[in-house]
This record gives sequence, structure tokens and C-alpha cells, in this order.
Amino acid sequence: MTLQQRYDAILGYFRENRGEAASELHFENAFQLLVAVILSAQCTDKRVNLTTPELFRHYPDAASMAAATPEEIYPLIRSVSYPNSKAAHLAGMARKLISDFGGEVPADVDALMTLPGVGRKTANVVASVVYNEPVIAVDTHVFRVSRRLGLSRGKTPEAVEKDLERHTPAEWRPICHHWLILHGRYVCTARSPKCGECPLRPWCKSAPQAN
Repeated sequence: MTLQQRYDAILGYFRENRGEAASELHFENAFQLLVAVILSAQCTDKRVNLTTPELFRHYPDAASMAAATPEEIYPLIRSVSYPNSKAAHLAGMARKLISDFGGEVPADVDALMTLPGVGRKTANVVASVVYNEPVIAVDTHVFRVSRRLGLSRGKTPEAVEKDLERHTPAEWRPICHHWLILHGRYVCTARSPKCGECPLRPWCKSAPQAN
């Protein structure tokens, strides 16, 4: 099996059977998604979704959050991982949105990465989910699953990202992240992956009967 055949088979399965995959974070606009993704670093989506309603009630947009201090934001996000640094990131991010982008979340990945607390993964999530940009966000799940399936041998998230984007049609890239992350979250788990019930087993390079 060639690498492209593996991609075609796996992505074809996802397209046919997981076509409606979407982010499990709760948000209503670009600003809320950006905040939620910043909070989700090394934290579960479930915990973030429990945290953001009250946070957004106090700070529904960039202007209101920009007027807050990290000390004021902290009590509202104390249940997530690394709340001190994330409170500082949120305050700084909102202020930069106001000063540099008129309060609007930019679509450009490089522009997004100028915001405090926004790395390449977060920028790609926002760009693909909100603006349908043809980029693929690589988090720990996507990194693990891509290497296990044989879609990439990349040793860094950026290397895996380049491999995925090279072999994935542009129109599928915005949803590809969701396909892979959900597969990693519920089937190809870090510990004890459910290979016996995995629908991708026939094309998986790590499965017992790997091709």
C-alpha cells in the first residue's frame, strides 16, 4: 500500500462515516472559540465547557476582557489547568485584539500567533473552524494518531502538520483535525487503543495485520 493509498482509504472512510465531526468545545463566535482553545491547553474540553459560560457572562467580547486584569479573570478559570498563566494570556490576548485588530479575531494564522497564549495549534484551530481555512491543527491526539496510522513519520507537530496538509485535499483540511482528534480521543487512545474495534484497522500501519 502506498502512502497516498493509505490517505485515500482513511480519509475516504472518515468522509463517508464521520462527515459531521466538529469541535466539542462550546462557543458562539470567533472570540469565544479563541478563548476556549487557549483554555483547553493540557485540559479537557469537558472542563473548559464547564468553565466558559460564567467567563463569557462576565466577558462576552474582546473589549470587556481587555478591560479586566488577570487577577479578575483568574477566579473564573481557576478550575482549568495552569489558571494563572492562562488568565494572563487571556487578558493580554484581548488587549492585543483591541489594539492591533480592532477587536476582531483575525483569520490569518501568522496574525493569530502574535496573540498571547496562541501557538500554531490554537491558531490553526481558529482559522479552520471559524474561517474554513485549509489548515490542519496538530495536537497530541492528532500527532499520535497520524503516526500510528502511518500518515506521517514526522517527529514534531509541525512536521506532521506538513505531511497531513500535503496529502489531504484542501477542502477536507478544516474537518480533518476533528476526524483525527475524535478518533484519538475515543478509539485510538494513548493507552490501550481499541484496535479490535477500530474501523481503520485494515489501513493502519500499527495494527497487527498492518499492510
